[in-house]
Amino acid sequence: MSYQLLDTSDPTMVSESDSTLPLSTSMDLVTNGSVDFRGRVADKRKTGGWKATPFIIANEAAERLSAFTVSASLVLYLTKEMKESLPDAATHVSDWVGATYLLMLLGAFLADAYLGRYLTVIFSSAVYLVGMILLTISASVDSLRPQPCTQTSNCPSATPGQSAFLYSALALVALGTGGVKPNVPSFGADQHDENDDIELSYKYTFFNFFFLSIKVGALLGLTVMVYIEQEKGYAWGFGLPTLIMFASVVILAAGFPRYRYKKPMGSVFTRFIQVLVVAIRNHFRGVQVTPETKLFEVATEESDILGARKLSHTPQYRFLDKAAVMEDPEVLDVKDRWKLCTVTQIEELKTFVRVFPVWASTIALSLSLAQQSTFFLAQSKILDRHLSANFTIPPGSMQVFAVINAFITVPIYEKYVVPILQKKTNHHRGLTALQRMGVGLFISIFSLAVAAAVEHMRRTHADPAGLSVFWLVPQFFILGGAESFTYVGQLEFFYDEATDGMKSVCGALFLSEIGIGSWVNSALVKIVEGVTGTGEGGWLRDDLNESRLDYYYAVLAGISLVNLFLYVWVARRYKGRHQG
Repeated sequence: MSYQLLDTSDPTMVSESDSTLPLSTSMDLVTNGSVDFRGRVADKRKTGGWKATPFIIANEAAERLSAFTVSASLVLYLTKEMKESLPDAATHVSDWVGATYLLMLLGAFLADAYLGRYLTVIFSSAVYLVGMILLTISASVDSLRPQPCTQTSNCPSATPGQSAFLYSALALVALGTGGVKPNVPSFGADQHDENDDIELSYKYTFFNFFFLSIKVGALLGLTVMVYIEQEKGYAWGFGLPTLIMFASVVILAAGFPRYRYKKPMGSVFTRFIQVLVVAIRNHFRGVQVTPETKLFEVATEESDILGARKLSHTPQYRFLDKAAVMEDPEVLDVKDRWKLCTVTQIEELKTFVRVFPVWASTIALSLSLAQQSTFFLAQSKILDRHLSANFTIPPGSMQVFAVINAFITVPIYEKYVVPILQKKTNHHRGLTALQRMGVGLFISIFSLAVAAAVEHMRRTHADPAGLSVFWLVPQFFILGGAESFTYVGQLEFFYDEATDGMKSVCGALFLSEIGIGSWVNSALVKIVEGVTGTGEGGWLRDDLNESRLDYYYAVLAGISLVNLFLYVWVARRYKGRHQG
């Protein structure tokens, strides 16, 4: 069924009993297959756009406040309350972050294939909330933590039961986040009809506001929440974000009548496997593809993927085209996709193959970002954090300087830099999404170089403990700028390149690299410990004054530099599906 042209007898029209607005015309209805909560073709005057996105943006800010409060506190909670060593705590946090982001692929799959984005977010939020409740209980009940210890060594470690309870809570938070985070930005973007020029321009504005909402949540979480935690304890520190997480669900539900919804389109991974199976089978049967070869596509106006528009054929990866070659040209209606695939189905897989190298070549930034919640945080803890005799900056609050960068960078870039670049590049966004991502990767190198220099200065200083924690501001601030450029560029790139049937999956793909980066960080920590040892001379030890963290940061800067060259090579050769 096509949603582009409808007559006055169409049941999706707005009746006088439904609204005081005039009857809908085809100009008032979306053309991208979205429906309202009653299952009718969505009316632009009543749904979507800025009528819907404020609920989504507010929900994201509230959810991110909860997430940043926990992530800013977790290393300290593990070392102080659960009596873990610093390297072990850093590794466990990195592993948890890694699992959280890789589970986003599962959440995206469920949304695209079965539940739809809205239901996936609501159900996952409930799981997230249960995990937060258990985490609060862990911090509130004394028997769920090791006994307090005033000694510097030989303190009792957590029992297997205590650790199991804590990590079960964190596992539920990770599972819930996996369903929420990849689907919320795509759900927000779904509120804009890309076939409407005005709404298309609003979509890019939404991405910037969405990114800023993340930073608003982070700002409050890293200042107000972390300070309350420092003064009142971890029970308050985890309990308040739990309440705020509940509020975020309420906010999202409040916008229910105003949203536009995309119907689930079936499993994209099943369609990928079908293409590969048929292409390989036809290859061994001797099937050849030439420019004159006719490839199969359904005769209907839309593709046979529920709710997805047809995709034009592109010449790349011609091997996959073998899956659409009809052995019997007389057969006009073949429905078994394990025997014959459509051009649209093949182009879906081609899109995934195209974006994969871009995804892989931006992972180094996630490796850098992993330092904010691990070793950057550990540095903050041992420096002088006194603003006055009565006020001490919480270690986790230092991440706020990365957040502040976003509030400076994004508005200045949008208001002043983009108009200048538009005149020079003739691109409607000033820089392409790929160029914006490259700028972020370039900036991240300087953050790690500065971090190495500051840590070397701290170690060689006559009074390291007397140094102000504000020496760490540049590395946080610069890394925040790198994230501002890269994250928004990734949002634009992966949503624009994704086909109708894989919006959430592509979004989850780019977010999952944060998890991969965290796991790479864990592996790198273990490698460095194995090579340099954990005793005297070891680069990463429980006591940072005896470590060589500056060497570790220098290695990360080198990795980021090599990765930048790799990314430029990939980006220059990238040819998207819109380029033919």
